[in-house]
Amino acid sequence: MKQFQNAIIAVVALVAFIVGMAFYNAKTEKHYSQQTYVYQPARPLPEFSLINQVGEEFDHEDLKGKWSFVFLGYLSCPDICPMTMAKFSRLIPELNKIPDVQSQVLFVSVDPKRDNQQKIKQYVEYFHKDVIGLRAEHKDLFPFVRNLGLMYSVPGKDEVDGYFVDHSASVILTNPEGQIAAIFKPEIKLNQVPTVDTSLVLQDFITLVE
Repeated sequence: MKQFQNAIIAVVALVAFIVGMAFYNAKTEKHYSQQTYVYQPARPLPEFSLINQVGEEFDHEDLKGKWSFVFLGYLSCPDICPMTMAKFSRLIPELNKIPDVQSQVLFVSVDPKRDNQQKIKQYVEYFHKDVIGLRAEHKDLFPFVRNLGLMYSVPGKDEVDGYFVDHSASVILTNPEGQIAAIFKPEIKLNQVPTVDTSLVLQDFITLVE
């Protein structure tokens, strides 16, 4: 009889533990918008080498110690790129208000043929002085973009001007260890340019770093 009672007590204790853990997890679980996917665990990002707008090398070490928002674009882009640049230019002051969190915004050109260092410098500084503009030749650029989980498509060798570059409109977030922490996907709406909603980006970023 005593063994039976002990078994009942053990079962009740186990059920109480499971219920308690479920309640705790429900209370502590972080919730994000449908446009945000957080990688659990964060994905490693292989070594890379790009050039910033002042001609200096930008590599994996430059991601360390900061949260980095990374998006693709090119200077001749008529819609997605300037709209995303404008949105993040307005977002930077809000990011800077988050206590004890350092962040940076990285614009990566996916048009190696036309976007040289000086043009990129003029472009990013037009939007915001703190945006970091980056470029590389296709052989270095393509693996970096692929490792981010993004894509771009360069035109044929005969195309020298007046062409468009297809590229991902999502924004990648890397953590202070230089790992891929999240992806912010663009909103797809009828008759609207697909860009990320930076109000949701800010909201989900604050949830992530809290």
